[in-house]
Amino acid sequence: MWFRNLQIFRLTPDWAYSTDALTAALQRGIFQGCGASDRLALGWVPPRGEDGELVFAVERQQLIALGIEQKLLPMSVVRQYAAAKLDQVAAAQGYKPGRKQTREVVDQVEAELLPRAFVKRGLTYVWIDPVNRWLLVDASSSARADEVMEQLKLSLGELPLTLVKTQLAPATAMTQWLAAGEAPGSFSIDRDCELQAAADERPAVRYVRHNLDSDEVRNHIAGGKTATRLALTWNDRVSFVLTEQLQVKKLAFLDLLKEDAERQSDNADDLFAANFTLMCGELSQLLAHLVEVLGGEGE
Repeated sequence: MWFRNLQIFRLTPDWAYSTDALTAALQRGIFQGCGASDRLALGWVPPRGEDGELVFAVERQQLIALGIEQKLLPMSVVRQYAAAKLDQVAAAQGYKPGRKQTREVVDQVEAELLPRAFVKRGLTYVWIDPVNRWLLVDASSSARADEVMEQLKLSLGELPLTLVKTQLAPATAMTQWLAAGEAPGSFSIDRDCELQAAADERPAVRYVRHNLDSDEVRNHIAGGKTATRLALTWNDRVSFVLTEQLQVKKLAFLDLLKEDAERQSDNADDLFAANFTLMCGELSQLLAHLVEVLGGEGE
């Protein structure tokens, strides 16, 4: 149970959901699955599997999960079947169907195909830290995080969250670190980054597994490019990529951390709890240090 990405939100002082209160709220949006005519279904599921609680809690840290089910029916397939149906309609009535009739045929074909479409299922984990006032979504894109936020608002009737803003913009900080050849505090620069210019076409240079402490990189910065992504390691324990939107991606935890969790557990439930506890402890410190090197939080 280790997150791979972090979309970062701050709990406001209005957040006052105990585990029981949060469980009751999530019951309003429990996962039901796609109906015959549905393309997408979203809802809350037990984070540890089909059976169990909707909120998994350890030492005031809470974990919830959003289940996602999507019918895989490309519009190109719908149009292909609809074209054959429209040819039949044209032959029967003696003239080509108009726009309204065409739309009706396409809708009818889609409704007929949806029950037979393949279903793709997914899971998005959400870690809620009331102690340090974080809400973290394990999602690589803002769009997936937006799905979680929408479902949370439907369940809670409110959304006592804010985006995190730091005094120093991540792009500015990452550019300064690259120019200096080192990151501050317990962070070190790894070997991946992306530099982007501010021109209309936004030309970009991407480095992968490359020495970033070089004149080449500094020349790009001197020429006006800024860092939009930078690979970092924190405290020799967690590596990740920081983006200009203050997103954390490609999280990788030191193998020793996972081995520690395995030594603490005798069964699957204990291992899940141990993994979650260790992850919360590491990421809580990482986030605190990250905000610190970015100048603290802004208004």
